[in-house]
Amino acid sequence: MAFCHFIPTKVLYGKGSLETLHEQKMPGRKALIVISAGISMKKYGYLKRVEEQLDKAGVMHVLFDRIQPNPIKAHVMEGAKLANAVGCDFVVGLGGGSSIDSAKAIAVMATNPGDYWQYVEGEPLKKSPLPIVAIPTTAGTGTEADLWTVITNEKTQEKRGFGCDETYPKIAVVDSDLMMTVPPRYTAFQGFDALFHSTEGYLSNQADLFSDLYALKAIELIGKNLRMAVENGENEEARGNMALGSMISGFVESTAGCISEHSIEHALSAKHPDLPHGAGLIMISEAYYRQFCNKGCCDERLVRMAKALGNEKAEKPEDFVIALHELIEACHVDDLKMSGYGILKEDLHSLRVDAMGSMGGNFKKDPAPLSGDEVEAILEVSYR
Repeated sequence: MAFCHFIPTKVLYGKGSLETLHEQKMPGRKALIVISAGISMKKYGYLKRVEEQLDKAGVMHVLFDRIQPNPIKAHVMEGAKLANAVGCDFVVGLGGGSSIDSAKAIAVMATNPGDYWQYVEGEPLKKSPLPIVAIPTTAGTGTEADLWTVITNEKTQEKRGFGCDETYPKIAVVDSDLMMTVPPRYTAFQGFDALFHSTEGYLSNQADLFSDLYALKAIELIGKNLRMAVENGENEEARGNMALGSMISGFVESTAGCISEHSIEHALSAKHPDLPHGAGLIMISEAYYRQFCNKGCCDERLVRMAKALGNEKAEKPEDFVIALHELIEACHVDDLKMSGYGILKEDLHSLRVDAMGSMGGNFKKDPAPLSGDEVEAILEVSYR
């Protein structure tokens, strides 16, 4: 077995860990703080607490608060322009995956010429990105512990990932105190996103011994704690374990990566930006994993995932889909409908084409090839 691991982020994990940020060696003297356009970072005092930590560390800071739930290229370019105009030398991503992903992309464009999309399409970076500090307030993406950033090109309606060794955050602060106010439905969306990062990584043809260890532990933590976090957002143990599971899912992405489930969802939310990424994944998940049950290409791994998710008596690959369905029901997100987000049934063929086209890189990691007809069948079975 051969593998190469590089996860260079310094992680501050645990309840109250934000209060130690000022004690760390900061990667610069002036930070651009990137948050969403919503109100939660200010309403619940999270922004103020981060600003206080930076003040204690002697770091100046400027705020960029334009990020959307499905972040877009225009705001990446706008944030990079601001960072340069005011002389920021590192970027702090505070919030959910959209804010941290945007912080990474802004860090790239603050030092590189041209348009962000030219680098997404493969042009080498001219200069190293600005250093990044990631402070998640959701247990969802694991982006605080991986190199990836996913941004939508709003003109072409493409949603694609980009990453390099220097887009790993220098510091990640994973403090469950910052996650206690996430509403139940979004707790579920985010938790399932983290779950699927790990299930996809476990089925990936790039999986190895270490990614397998990470993936099964993340699946176990999420399987045991997500429903409790949804039912009672003030459950500190559940929130802490979800924060840990989400962070570990970032390790999975850094080692094995995602497979085509993410490519299919990206096609949905690229054209329908009001669709939360986690919700889109939930909608297609049962049909998606049942497709691999039918292929018989990864039966043992599906059984192990079912056991990690809580069905200790699992014997057949379909048991994973059953356990997944039970968790979706328990978290009260079994009512999701594509039609509720403006997706039409006649759109499914074009969505299949989009998923397998410019956004289709993850298909190369699938445990067995999926045909276009199979992708379209997954969408049709999932459609409501």
